[in-house]
Amino acid sequence: MKFGVGQPLRRKEDGRFLRGTGKYVDDLSAPGQLHAQLRRSEIAHGRIVSIDASAARAAPGVRLVYTAQDLAGRLNPLENEFPLQQSDGSPPAPSVKPHLAEGAVRYVGQPVAFVVADTPEAARDAAELIEVDYKDLPAVIDPADALAPGAPQLHAGAPGNLSFHWTVGDAAATEAAFAAAAKIVSAEAVSQRVIVCAMEPRSCTAAYDAGSGRWSIWGATQGSHTLRGRLAAQLGVEAERVRVRTPDVGGGFGMKLQAHPEDALVALAAKDLGKPVKWTADRSESFLSDVQARDMSCRAEGAFDADGRLTAMRFSTVSNLGAYYSTFGIGVHTGFSASTTGGMYDLPVFHHEVRGVFTNTTPTDAYRGAGKPEVMLATEMVMEAAAREFGMDRAEFRRRNLIKAAQVPYPTHGGFVFDSLDTDRNLDDALAASDWAGFESRAAEAAARGRLRGIGLTYYFERTGGGPVESALLRVLPEGRIEAAVGTQSNGQGHETAWAQIIFEKLGVHPSQVELLMGDSDVLPAGGGTGGSRSLIMASRVFLLAADEVIAKAMEGAAERLEAAAADIEYTVEDGGAFRIKGTDRSVSLFDAVAELGGVTGEGAVNDREATFPNGCHVAEVEVDPETGASTLVSYAIVDDFGVIVNPMIVEGQAHGGVAQGIGQVLTEAAAWDRETGQPLAASFMDYQLPRAADLPSFSFKLNEIPAKTNPLGVKGCGEAGSVGAVPAVALAMQDALLRGGAASIPPPPFTPQAVWRALQGV
Repeated sequence: MKFGVGQPLRRKEDGRFLRGTGKYVDDLSAPGQLHAQLRRSEIAHGRIVSIDASAARAAPGVRLVYTAQDLAGRLNPLENEFPLQQSDGSPPAPSVKPHLAEGAVRYVGQPVAFVVADTPEAARDAAELIEVDYKDLPAVIDPADALAPGAPQLHAGAPGNLSFHWTVGDAAATEAAFAAAAKIVSAEAVSQRVIVCAMEPRSCTAAYDAGSGRWSIWGATQGSHTLRGRLAAQLGVEAERVRVRTPDVGGGFGMKLQAHPEDALVALAAKDLGKPVKWTADRSESFLSDVQARDMSCRAEGAFDADGRLTAMRFSTVSNLGAYYSTFGIGVHTGFSASTTGGMYDLPVFHHEVRGVFTNTTPTDAYRGAGKPEVMLATEMVMEAAAREFGMDRAEFRRRNLIKAAQVPYPTHGGFVFDSLDTDRNLDDALAASDWAGFESRAAEAAARGRLRGIGLTYYFERTGGGPVESALLRVLPEGRIEAAVGTQSNGQGHETAWAQIIFEKLGVHPSQVELLMGDSDVLPAGGGTGGSRSLIMASRVFLLAADEVIAKAMEGAAERLEAAAADIEYTVEDGGAFRIKGTDRSVSLFDAVAELGGVTGEGAVNDREATFPNGCHVAEVEVDPETGASTLVSYAIVDDFGVIVNPMIVEGQAHGGVAQGIGQVLTEAAAWDRETGQPLAASFMDYQLPRAADLPSFSFKLNEIPAKTNPLGVKGCGEAGSVGAVPAVALAMQDALLRGGAASIPPPPFTPQAVWRALQGV
């Protein structure tokens, strides 16, 4: 249908974004609002000897100053929310993050004091007047250093800075497979720390109504209900006392789903002062205080039989958690991703151990892909090394080991069941799109110009959806429009358009008549937010259920208008949605039927963890100038299976965005600290290089629609998959170029010109 599932409908929301009329939290002002500013730690590790806030409290326009002493017993600390048992059955090492540093600071940027004043400038000036006396302590930045004997200790409850030791898989069977292997290959996979650079910084405005005892929060978040629950827990109140509203959100990538200390501080100050309080981070604060990502090193090994078939994998991973637990930080390299070891290869058995480590750095958490790019990189580095060891074409070696469509449903040793796939089709299409067969001639032509060409291929999969609760409502109004609400939250993905297309598919109502309400925790009983590429899977299900209820309720009005029994009436999506007496041309529109009832509301809800498994093949090709180390990404081919496609234009944009972030991670981006002092060395865009449009080639993009069997529409999540495929594809292309240039060893990413030049020079 013209506006339904499968159509490349232009995004409804783009008009206001392109014209600059979008509304973000910082665009909203409450009458009489005050402004907040944080005083943050300037050192990475130290004991707080004293804090003198007297000058700040006396400064012009200052209404309130909090230090940890002022918060005693008033806010519950931020804690790990991911349920994890160590390999011995014990919980992770105890550690909680205070909203304001208590007794010690453990990373540069940690909040130490909180100021509220009449203007942002007054709050900033007052924060600088706070005198903090520290006793410096040694800092440790690198996880390997943190685990070494004699390393500086961050938390008394985590001896040796070890947060947890966790395993998944069958250790005994894996060891047996390795003992019997014809060949064993290994690789050192490093996914460096990256910074989440959302366009819109974190922002929060809070107001408190003493009469009702309720807070009204406007938050830049990935889920209103999620933020409501976390704020209620931190404030120590029932969730019903917190209302969270979320307008437009300028990017989240996982970071805006996690708990940060500023929101509860703003809420508490609003109650204490009886006035609205606003806080918006500046870019420097974002670099220091937003939860960061990746930071995993892995020794990955693969066992193969004499024919080059994979028989086992064995991974040992170190995960840098930063100075404190973030919301789901310990889940990123354990429950979220370790079970995806082996990707979509026919892996008989595996064992993966993970150690979590505390360091004097900003805490880490889930970021686009939530651990899967790291695990897929390790997996693909093993497959690449094995293909070279066996002397086989790297693509055909992967084909030999991929799970085939005939094996579906395929239960994995990680606990998944692949319900739909066609790896051969995706691989063939990617090889054709990238002209894999013609690469050697292109490499020879580049060599004649003094350049090194490299090509990298990866086959990835991502686990998406589930999560478990979601709800939606459709309010059909007699004047000819539908108000739609759902517990997911757009951060720029195009939800207003995609949800309208799904509603059209069921009700036949033109997308222009569908208005998506902004996130509001008072509108729906529950919502799971946006994360883990769950939105399409969960929202489509609850909107379909809500539409069914709309039709059922509106049938009464249709029967009244048509003067017929409901059993003789059917609903059709033709002509904008109408009820028709079966076998006749007598009909009444949905909106006219609803007018008989004064309006109709349909609701839908689900509570389960049905997952989907998007997958595909990416091929990257790079060219390196050995004299300067500069590299150019010359082509990139994407073939993805995202199940049934609701809007191919939106899906392609999501894939492009994920790929761009993966490219940035491999080629340019890296958080860095001075190893001695723990001072950040990349704390602005002057020092942290995001990829630019000029750094990216035109992407070749193809979709193979292989419907999922775990949801009514057959869709699979797509928002994070681009990064999962891009990280290993680009990294292996750079590795290939360096090996062709005679590099004795491959440096860890990012592959900056200096790192590439040094590798080629052997220094």
